Amino acid sequence: MQIIYTDVLVIGGGLAGQRAAIGAKRRGHDTIVLSLVPAKRSHSAAAQGGMQASLANCLGGAGDNEDIHFQDTVRGSDWGADQEVVRMFTHAAPKAIRELAAWGVPWSRVERGDHEITVDGEKQTISENEAAHGLITGRNFGGTQKWRACYVSDGTGHAMLYTMSNRAIAEGIPVHERMEAVALIHDEGRCSGAIVRNLMTGEILAYVAKATCIATGGFGRIYRASTNAIINEGMGAAIALETGRATLSNMEAVQFHPTGIFPSGILVTEGCRGDGGLLLDANGHRFMPDYEPKKKELASRDVVSRRMEQHIAAGQGVKSRFGEHLWLDIRLLGREHIDRNLREVKEICQYFLGIDPAKELIPVRPAQHYSMGGVRTNPNGESQGLRGLFAVGEAACWDIHGFNRLGGNSVAETVVAGMIVGESIADFCDSADGSINVSTALVEKFARKQTQQLANFTLASGTENAFDLTRQMQETMTSKVGIFRHGDQLQEAVNTLQNLLLRSRNINLRSATRGPNPELVAAYRLPRMLKLAQCVALGALQRTESRGAHYRDDYPQRNDLEWMQRTLAVWSEAKDELPTLSYEPLSIMRMELPPGWRGYGAKDYIEHPESALRRQEIDRIIATMPDADRHAHQAALMPFLDKLPPHLRPLNQRLSKF
Repeated sequence: MQIIYTDVLVIGGGLAGQRAAIGAKRRGHDTIVLSLVPAKRSHSAAAQGGMQASLANCLGGAGDNEDIHFQDTVRGSDWGADQEVVRMFTHAAPKAIRELAAWGVPWSRVERGDHEITVDGEKQTISENEAAHGLITGRNFGGTQKWRACYVSDGTGHAMLYTMSNRAIAEGIPVHERMEAVALIHDEGRCSGAIVRNLMTGEILAYVAKATCIATGGFGRIYRASTNAIINEGMGAAIALETGRATLSNMEAVQFHPTGIFPSGILVTEGCRGDGGLLLDANGHRFMPDYEPKKKELASRDVVSRRMEQHIAAGQGVKSRFGEHLWLDIRLLGREHIDRNLREVKEICQYFLGIDPAKELIPVRPAQHYSMGGVRTNPNGESQGLRGLFAVGEAACWDIHGFNRLGGNSVAETVVAGMIVGESIADFCDSADGSINVSTALVEKFARKQTQQLANFTLASGTENAFDLTRQMQETMTSKVGIFRHGDQLQEAVNTLQNLLLRSRNINLRSATRGPNPELVAAYRLPRMLKLAQCVALGALQRTESRGAHYRDDYPQRNDLEWMQRTLAVWSEAKDELPTLSYEPLSIMRMELPPGWRGYGAKDYIEHPESALRRQEIDRIIATMPDADRHAHQAALMPFLDKLPPHLRPLNQRLSKF
């Protein structure tokens, strides 16, 4: 068996993984990136609409700053986020976007003079400032007060990923493609690399590293209807879970995007609605103002998705041979706007639906889109249960999203977290904790275990089919752990997933091929996907409240009194059939923005008494500083700058001082 030694091993070749790798490499540490696919084919390329950063360049973003971005993100999370980390994120986002511009991302820019836009179904004319001409512009997105989603037409992720990959190549970072990490090497609470399977040859290798970073994206493919790429099966989070030491957090927090094209589920960007598109029902009626008269189509994603499903359940859906759906109308934006700013949407509609969105309505229905849960980390990105293991991006619960993510904050998190965690990894490698003394016996022990598990699949004479069991898991998650959840259905899902996990130990393979063997891959990934699914289902069953994207029909109120806490999941023993759940309290008395009303629906939630106490304390602190600016106020309420690398601490510059 080949053993490859490096300082830093990054598992995942998307935006988050490559940015973390660049940070570590620039500090002088040998770094290797593993990727299931060629790096430029990573799922990061699928991001369309934009990256949130409070630049305040365009007219719609005038007055924006880190404070407003922070408030939007915390409210969007339904007060489930780590507010210190949200502050780190919103402070560094403008720096990240300008760094990407310097590296070559061709961000869409402000153009001086008069422009026609569509707002609330009506055409308006705005005039952009002469001084802003040529600066990075932004578009409107759901759940935000300002236009801050910086974009490259509607191919934002594609442009960002190609630029990031080119930067990694320039830094001399090797990307080992078509490699899958199948286990983490660990001993006595210390991670020292990974056991890896070559997907082309079937060979088992070992990568030994001072620091290991998981950046494998989300786990959307545990659901049937998902906007995720087929590689998004959550294997990074799963192998962390299987250590029995690393914890996963908030796994029940799963976001559904309002506009997956129907029936395939392929994403249509939120930029369609941000640019002025409308949601219509079977009668051509614009229904969102009936539910959310203030934000309408640009309410937060979890809210819009629920309202859409609610409207379909009320008999207002469009009937088709594939089921019911609603319409997205971007015809009013005009062909010129679509050709310029929504080109990918146009091509998706042409290739997958055979329609012209400038003339025809787009059939849409919510589909699973994003995982707020992942490997629980501290603000430095290190696992709280396994030293030397870091996580970044959608695979991590860093935790800026809480129980619902704002559109555009995901691609922003990939590069911002990558910037910060890359420095943390380098700091770790430079410290005494970074030194490792790993015996080849330990490495070979983990390699033998994985080799034997793969051999067991090819030698077994079972009766189960991996693909059939995968479909049953996906159907269970979609029908019973979806947008609307209920205790009885969640218990049924937990029971079904337990049964499927037991059956997954009795899989029969028709081919014993070592190399490219989709059946073998499905067989060894399935039990891990089932463990992730069980973390979602059991977490949803035990959380008897509604918060963000987690909505319980039988517990429709947000309950701050009992549930102002983060879910933690561990899988203690391989033979276990269920994860062990525990809870991490969120300290209201340390929050800069204590829990309150999100701004959607009725003001119907169960308040924690500390929320009022913290608001009083904040008012008292601010009253003692009558001459201080907003930065001084913020520092007095919740200091965070010391958690950032020194070069990311300076204040951001804008056209005007707000």
